[in-house]
Order: sequence, then structure tokens, then C-alpha cells
Amino acid sequence: MNKQQKVLVVGATGYLGQFVVKALKEAGYWVRALSRTEQKIEAVRPFIDDLFIGEATNPASLTGICDNIDIVFSSLGITRQKDGLTYMDVDYQANKNILDLALAAQVQQFMYISALHADKLHHVQILAAKERFVDELMAANIDHLIIRPNGFFSDMSAFLDMARNGRVYLFGNGENRANPIHGADLAQACVEHLQKPGGEYDIGGPELLTQNEIARQAFAAAGKPAKITHIPLWVKDVTVWLAKTFTSVKTYGPMEFFMTVLAMDMVAPMYGQHTLKAHFETI
Repeated sequence: MNKQQKVLVVGATGYLGQFVVKALKEAGYWVRALSRTEQKIEAVRPFIDDLFIGEATNPASLTGICDNIDIVFSSLGITRQKDGLTYMDVDYQANKNILDLALAAQVQQFMYISALHADKLHHVQILAAKERFVDELMAANIDHLIIRPNGFFSDMSAFLDMARNGRVYLFGNGENRANPIHGADLAQACVEHLQKPGGEYDIGGPELLTQNEIARQAFAAAGKPAKITHIPLWVKDVTVWLAKTFTSVKTYGPMEFFMTVLAMDMVAPMYGQHTLKAHFETI
């Protein structure tokens, strides 16, 4: 970089966002972070040059947020609906609020974090909201980078929780493969991709594991014998159908997402150095 570029980080208080703030600062960028309160950003406050207090869902609170900004990074999104907000309110509309302000301020580049295979899974509510925003971003007059990461290590804690309770439940034969990624590795990849041409990039972690292997690593970390129950795929389909029929999206949304991705291969180009085994041993 010839001059220090200024980056706005939206989603800075989330799992990935905190790593991104740190990685950007260490790479020499000037960092502005959006947070609803000063308390929520405390963990990464030393790496922030400018703290902007506001809510992405409330455009009136965002006046000036993109002033003098070169790049917007957004990992804003929710897995579970809360505070009366829907996936469309946050994953789509809140990001669009930021995009509109970025366009008005003539920001050069917008990086958005979607999810691996989200463009093929529009029937999943949370991913439909993300991809609706992706469509807006790709149609906008701004250089865009769409990052589609594999599952985060933080999501893999569900395996460890089940292992600690004595049994892991998997759909199918457990041989679906994935290469989940640590937040620090993904953050570093995002920073490196800021220097690449605009487009869409899939990113995964450094090791490819079957779900059976992930379960066994979780049992080893929990210090318990491996007990894995394989559930027929039709049970997943019936469970999701029942949930969608008799509960609200607030209830079935997370279930639909996790059951969908656990029943398929989730493989992306490998990046990083953190291993899931080491992660399990630290939590």
C-alpha cells in the first residue's frame, strides 16, 4: 500500500470480526469499527483507530460512518434470530444500509462474508438473506469481494458438546467431508484477498476431515470413548419439514441451516495452519 488505507469493519464484535480487526491493524491498515456499544468492542479496542457507535439496522444512527473510508469489510449476520430481528432484517437489509452509505461516500471496495455453497442453497432461510445481499452488492457500482468460507471452528464446538455428553449424532454414514477454518486463519485470508481482483472466493481450513473423524477428535479432547450414532438422512428431512410446518423461522432457521450443511460435503480451497484437534484441546 502506498498510502495507509482506511477500512470500516462491520461485524467487529463477532467471532470473525474480532480477528479481522486485529489482522487489518497488524497489516498496516487504519481501522474504524462499528459497534452498538463501547462495551461490546472492548476485546479488540487496542486495534481500533476509530470507534463508531451505531446500529446497522438503524440507518439514522449511521450518518458519516463511511466518510473517508476506502474499504468496507462486513461479516454482519445472525445465526439465531433475536431482538425481534429477522435474517432479512440483518443479513440483507442491515448490510444494504451499509452498502448504500458506502456508495454515497464513494468507497472503493466492499468485502462481504457469505458462506460456502450459499449460492446453491437459496431454500435455506439464513442463506437466502445472505445471497439476496450478495446480488445487491454484485449489481452495485463498487469493486466487490465475496468471501465464501467453510464452517468456523466456533461452529464445531457442537461436536465437542455432544462428545462431552457421551455421544455424537451424525446424519448419514458420517463420511461427508469438510475443512472448517479458524477465525484467525480466515481473517488473514481476508486481508490478503483485499489485494486481489474483485470476485468470489471460497476459503477453507488446512485439513480435510470426515464428520466421523471430527467426532473422534472431539471424543479424544473430551477424554471419553467414541460413541457415534448415525441417523438416516430421511430423519433429517422429516425433522426439517416438521419444524418448518409447525414452528417459526426463529426456531427452525438455525436447525435448517445446520442440518443442511451437515448432510453434504463442505470442501473449499485449503488455507491456514490452525488444526481442529488443537482447537478442541483449548476449549
